[in-house]
Amino acid sequence: MAIRSLFVTKLYEARLPRAAALNAELAHAMRVTARDDAAGRRWSAEKNYPGYTSYASLNDLSWRAPAFATLQEALDEHVALFARDLDFDLGGRALSLDSLWINIVKPGGQHTGHIHPHSVISGVYYAELPEGAGGLKLEDPRLAMMMAAPPRKARAATEQRTFHYVRPRAGDILLWESWLRHETEPNQAKADRLSVSFNYKWG
Repeated sequence: MAIRSLFVTKLYEARLPRAAALNAELAHAMRVTARDDAAGRRWSAEKNYPGYTSYASLNDLSWRAPAFATLQEALDEHVALFARDLDFDLGGRALSLDSLWINIVKPGGQHTGHIHPHSVISGVYYAELPEGAGGLKLEDPRLAMMMAAPPRKARAATEQRTFHYVRPRAGDILLWESWLRHETEPNQAKADRLSVSFNYKWG
C-alpha cells in the first residue's frame, strides 16, 4: 500500500532582517500617502473598505518614497526564490512586480475571501501589526469540490485542514500563488493594521 501527497499548495514565509527601521519608514510613508490620496480615500469609502487602500488609485509607490523602493528590492529577491522552489519554467524571463498597494485597516475591519486574477504570485508584507490585529486565512483550493466530504478532525495535520491560519509579525513576508483563495481576519486590536500587498506577473 502507498499513500502519496499530490498537488502541493505552498506558502512562502520569510522575515526581513533589521525590519524595525524599514517598518517605521513604511508606516510614515503609508500615512502620508493616505492623507494626500483623495482618490484612494474616495474609492475606499465608496467600496466600504474599512480604512484606506491605494489599490485603485496609485501604482507608483516605489517612486513616491524610498521605503517602498527598498521593500520592492527585497520582494523581488524573495519572489525569485519562491518561483524557483515552485519549479516554474519562466523561459528565461523573471517575474516582475505588477502592482503594490497600501492597506490601512481600522479596528474591526477585515477583507473577505478573494483571489488575485491575472497574477502569478501574490503576497503581503506587514509593517505594523498590533496585538490582536488578526492574521491571514488560507482556503484549501479543493473546497468547492468537497460536496459530501465529512469535516476534518480538530487535530488534523496542517496539510489536511480545510483552512490554514497564519499569525504573522511586523516584518514578515508571505507569498502564495495568486489563485489561492485567502482573506484577512478581523482586526481586533485597538490600532490600525498596516500592510503592503502586491502581485507579480509573468511576461
